[in-house]
Amino acid sequence: MSEHAVRTRVHQMIFVNLPVADPQRSREFFTSLSYGFNEEMCNEGALALELGPNHYAMLLQTDFFGQFHDEQVAGPGQHEVLTCVSAESRREVDDVVDRATAAGGREVRTEEQGDFMYGRSYADLDGHIWEIMWMDVDKARSAGVFG
Repeated sequence: MSEHAVRTRVHQMIFVNLPVADPQRSREFFTSLSYGFNEEMCNEGALALELGPNHYAMLLQTDFFGQFHDEQVAGPGQHEVLTCVSAESRREVDDVVDRATAAGGREVRTEEQGDFMYGRSYADLDGHIWEIMWMDVDKARSAGVFG
C-alpha cells in the first residue's frame, strides 16, 4: 500500500446501546416483532437484541446504561439516535411496523420516494425511534440518490 493510500475502516461488530425502563417488557415487545436475542450477552439489566450477523441493539436498563458514560441519560421523548434497519420488501416494512404498533409502539412517520424507497418509523416502548426501510438500490442509483 502506498503512503498516500487510505485504508477504509471496517468493524466486525456493532452495538447500538439504548436505555430502557424495563428490560423484560422490552424483551416481550421485540419478541412480538419476531426479533431474537443473543442469550450469551443477556442478563437481568441488559438484552442483546439481534439485528443481523454481529449487529446488536443493547437494551440496557436505564441505571446500567448510565454507568457507561458521565452525561445525563436522555429521557423518554428525547432522541439522540434514530436506528434504521433494512427490510427485504415493502411488505416486510409494513409487517414490522404494524406488529410494533399492535404491541404498544407508536407509529412516527411514513416516507416514500418513488418506486425505489419506502420506509416507516415507530417509537418503541421507551420512545426510541426505529426506521424500517426498503430500497431498490439499482432504481435509487438510477434516480441519482447516491450522487
